[in-house]
Amino acid sequence: MNEFKKDIQSKTNDVIDSGLGFVFSFVFFFVIFGIGVLFSVIGQ
Repeated sequence: MNEFKKDIQSKTNDVIDSGLGFVFSFVFFFVIFGIGVLFSVIGQ
């Protein structure tokens, strides 16, 4: 058996981890976009 399968670091599901990563990156870019729109509206 593979030695890495014997001693795994995280027992959580990879789908949950990748979904959380996607959500956090989406929220981050949405906040950056929102700040840009806010400055654009204020600058008019």
